[in-house]
Amino acid sequence: MTSPPTAPPKSPVVAEGAPPPPGQSPIRRVLAFLRNTWRGLTSMRTALILLFLLALAALPGALLPQNSLNQQLVEQYKTDYPAIAPTLDRLGFFDVFSTPWFAAIYLLLMISLVGCLLPRNLDFLRTLRAAPVATPRNLGRLPHHAAVTVDEDTDAVLARVRTLLGGNRLTAWRTVERDETGGVRTVSAEKGHLREAGNLVFHLSLVGLLVGIALGKLFGYEGQVIVLTGGNQFCNSSILGYDSFRAGLRVDGTELAPFCVQVNDFTADYLPNGQPDTYRAQIGYQTAEDVEAGDTSNWKPYELQVNHPLRLDGARVYLLGHGYAPQFTVTWPDGQQRTGVIQWRPVDQTTFLSEGATKFERPGVTDPAQRQDSGLAVTGLFAPTSSGGDVVTSIYPDLRNPEVAIDVMRGDLGLDDGRGQSIFTVDQSKVDSGALKQVARANLTPGQSVTLDDGTQVRFDSVTSWVSLQVSHDPGQESVLIFAILLLLGLGTSLAVKRRRFWVRLVPAGDGRTEVRLGGLARTDQAGYGEEFERLRAELLGTAPDSGGPDSGGPDSSGPDSGGPDSDAPDPDAPVTDATGPAARDAAVPDPDGPAPGPPEPDAADPDAPDPAAGTVPPDRRPTDTSDSTDRGET
Repeated sequence: MTSPPTAPPKSPVVAEGAPPPPGQSPIRRVLAFLRNTWRGLTSMRTALILLFLLALAALPGALLPQNSLNQQLVEQYKTDYPAIAPTLDRLGFFDVFSTPWFAAIYLLLMISLVGCLLPRNLDFLRTLRAAPVATPRNLGRLPHHAAVTVDEDTDAVLARVRTLLGGNRLTAWRTVERDETGGVRTVSAEKGHLREAGNLVFHLSLVGLLVGIALGKLFGYEGQVIVLTGGNQFCNSSILGYDSFRAGLRVDGTELAPFCVQVNDFTADYLPNGQPDTYRAQIGYQTAEDVEAGDTSNWKPYELQVNHPLRLDGARVYLLGHGYAPQFTVTWPDGQQRTGVIQWRPVDQTTFLSEGATKFERPGVTDPAQRQDSGLAVTGLFAPTSSGGDVVTSIYPDLRNPEVAIDVMRGDLGLDDGRGQSIFTVDQSKVDSGALKQVARANLTPGQSVTLDDGTQVRFDSVTSWVSLQVSHDPGQESVLIFAILLLLGLGTSLAVKRRRFWVRLVPAGDGRTEVRLGGLARTDQAGYGEEFERLRAELLGTAPDSGGPDSGGPDSSGPDSGGPDSDAPDPDAPVTDATGPAARDAAVPDPDGPAPGPPEPDAADPDAPDPAAGTVPPDRRPTDTSDSTDRGET
């Protein structure tokens, strides 16, 4: 049966000459636009789209080199891909996490999540304060139901129901007892509100994670520095003391905590195959109070290890790695000497074969032309454990048989050109132009030297270890950890706990007997509620129904709760109409997960809610043939 067709609405008739009806004022149109925009932004669909866009926008930051991490890799990428690099640079793909479009997605996602969560929190609080939903009239239509007549009065059965559904605060059901006409007693019980609570904790923790990460990006900083062992020091007083420094958006480097670190020694343990086992740096440190007091002799000892940072003054000092720094001494023919020790970088992390360049300027030379011609650079390879052949190679990372293979370059080092250059190499343009020439080549062990054509002597003295330290300050780190744990707990709770409801109707059957009708509802049977309902039924009734099984609606489920052909409830197999369509069926069974964001469901609007004016089926709707209804059972 379908609804009769309806005529389209007619436009209002306006008398000739009458002024047109007034439209919306500009203010109301603006308010309506803002309201609709806010509703669209705070919808769950928009939040999911923004979350997907955030993950998509972060892909270039993971796949492409970033200026904030390694600017040299970015320059190398631009050299290797000159066709697409300018376009990527204009789009900000080399500074993804600092671009306006990434910040816009980030901010919109946080606003959307907050807008989604506020009404859900209010609805959840209203649900907690509201009483469990009243017992539906037609329990036989629920997914889980049972009915049986017992030889006890309603008070005795009700006492057993209270005992069954009671317990401690963690396991007890929230129950409400109601009285209906004709001496009928009902019990409405529900549990599983932790599911929605876990869901809200999950989403609130996601917002907390975004806030914590934003704090780190705004007020955090990270710097790296290489420090030689043997008592060399580093102070966190200025960004100029770092080899590389990444500052947050609100950090200018003038308010760093002024602590100092002194590296005394470094020890590395290796396995027989050369794999590193442990790295340990023996350091001393001074806090900001010690530095301000001017006490340069009070160094607190500390053993710095990988993944065991030193925490002081809101910052963390990490041990990232280590390497070797060969020490060379240059003696000019006039007897002047200079000693240089500078870190060389490992090119093979397995054997620590290293490369580098140690540069010298001749002392006492003031003429610019002579200074350009007298510069010396010692470049080459260093092997901590040399194989001993003509070609220097390293066979083990520990310092057992050190040897260097060096080229001595003389000429213009380019130190006065005003251009930055790597400390590990010489300026190749000077070599190509002939301004810097090779004047000697040799393999040296500690104590050996090589003499140049003008009588200058270059001696390989010894080897010093260096350590790479990273100083990090992230004010949002602790909050990120806390919210990450809460996020996992909330997610696990929302997946493990299910909302379920349980109803009991006790109908006096005369002669001290009571007809007990049970009903249960959960979101899905995957929640295991079928087994829980059977356990509750068995503990309450003690025995199975007389026939048809617990969910059958057998002989004892006849009458107004049977769901038979003459029942008050709509037939689920009937054609879908305005009265028995999906909306009506959904309304007949309350949602176990409570109301979605929006107005709460009124119990009075539930078509299956008990009618306080009718404890039994009205006479004009009562089945005329009870046995026929009973034989056919539940529809």
